[in-house]
Amino acid sequence: MKIYKVSLPFIGMSSLMLLTLPLANAAEMPIMDHSGMDMSDMDHSSMDMSDMDHSSMDMSDMDHSGMDMSGMDHSSMDMSGMQGGEPPADARSPDYSNGVPYGQYGKPMMMGSMLLWGVSVDDLGYQFEEDQINFEATGWYGTDSNRVRLRTEGSAQTKDDKEIDSLSSLAYWKPLSIFWNGEAGVAYDTENDKSAVIAGIVGTAPYFIETDARAYLYTDGQLRLDLGAEYEWRLDQHWVVIPEVGLTAFSKDDHDNDITKGFNEMETEVRLTYETFSRQLAPYIGVSYETALGKARGQRRQHNESVDSSSLTAGVKFWF
Repeated sequence: MKIYKVSLPFIGMSSLMLLTLPLANAAEMPIMDHSGMDMSDMDHSSMDMSDMDHSSMDMSDMDHSGMDMSGMDHSSMDMSGMQGGEPPADARSPDYSNGVPYGQYGKPMMMGSMLLWGVSVDDLGYQFEEDQINFEATGWYGTDSNRVRLRTEGSAQTKDDKEIDSLSSLAYWKPLSIFWNGEAGVAYDTENDKSAVIAGIVGTAPYFIETDARAYLYTDGQLRLDLGAEYEWRLDQHWVVIPEVGLTAFSKDDHDNDITKGFNEMETEVRLTYETFSRQLAPYIGVSYETALGKARGQRRQHNESVDSSSLTAGVKFWF
């Protein structure tokens, strides 16, 4: 009679039991139930399973949810070959190119570090009552972190001597926070023919109010403070209502230039603007109002000058 070896794997056991059975009797053996077998006292430490091939074993139906591995000690396991940890020194080149050339366009740059320029004309309009042209323009060159700004604002008379009064500045501009930017530089005022040092802060106040505050220290010790606020009330994608207000104050009297100590003047204007061509060009019509403040009111009356004035305005604002 021939003898065959039949290997029966027992699920949940760490070894395979080899039974030597006659072929005829093996077929007649009933299905054995091992669920009640207690193998907790069995010692498997001396069993050598290094030559066993588990590749054909299907464990997809095994339920590991009840296995308790809290008592296992993993401190001696070597995982140095697993992915993770510090990369080797030559894993990647500092510029992330990995030796690949940049081609005809050169090395790419981050958007915030690119040198750019821009020109913004916030006001180029005509005041019908005063018969004058008002202007306010800014040009800049630099990056998102550091810029040089050239700014000018003022008015030009269109009758009589056609006098031009302007306040121009050349300043260094830098962000101070998310909503505020600072600037410092030099300025020149044609109205009193004096130069000055300028320092200011420009940004967005709560409720999206565009705010600017600039201080000018003139060579004669006079200190000028300009405050301004502007809000854009958007009616739709093109029509915008823009109310704005500006205040001017001085630190001391200057009778030669009709300047009094304290707040001298307040200017307000409301514009109805229509933005066209990707909002880069916006013609407008509006109403402006100017009034003297404090001691400046009495001084203007002494010179037979108007204390309050209002006017229709029309103009355009653009940027590129």
